[in-house]
Amino acid sequence: MQTFGELMFTQDVRAEQETRGSADHYARPYRELAIGPREQEFIETRTSFYMGTVNSDGWPYVQHRGGPAGFLKVVDDTTLAFADYPGNRQYVSTGNLAGDSRVSLFLMDYPRRARLKILARAEVVEAGDEPELTATLAAPNDRPVEKIFKLTVAALDWNCPKYITPRFDEEEIEAMLGPRMRSMAERIRELEAKLQDAGLN
Repeated sequence: MQTFGELMFTQDVRAEQETRGSADHYARPYRELAIGPREQEFIETRTSFYMGTVNSDGWPYVQHRGGPAGFLKVVDDTTLAFADYPGNRQYVSTGNLAGDSRVSLFLMDYPRRARLKILARAEVVEAGDEPELTATLAAPNDRPVEKIFKLTVAALDWNCPKYITPRFDEEEIEAMLGPRMRSMAERIRELEAKLQDAGLN
């Protein structure tokens, strides 16, 4: 596995860093990261991520991928995988990967203001060709898995939290406020019962 800087800091990027005064900062060796326990926990608790590919004309394309927590799985210390289901049948990402297997993933944790960037090479596998992996990745629903995306990680990098606005989904709001709201509702019922017993309701 290479470092994020080795893959991303091309000659053009380093020239821009030099022009804008950040070259010395990024001249230090970029820390090599692998999929460890912290990364696996982060990856497998995401309910969505963004995946970028490039088409044969050089145009970038970013696709949102979503599912239940754990739909993006760590297969081993260099491999990720997720199931793909029939959708709008444009097959833009799949078609792009036929010409260039490189992908870029952005994984966001908005409440904790954290993000993980992953560079990988993707292989698209028909679901029937790897039934065991397909069964592992399939979500608990009736939709048939069409294909599997297997991602061999080339590099990854944690990004700073600056400018990430915290956002919360329904489950996170329920986890934070649910017990308090239920306690308040119970207290209201108790007070209403007391008022009724006292003939004031």
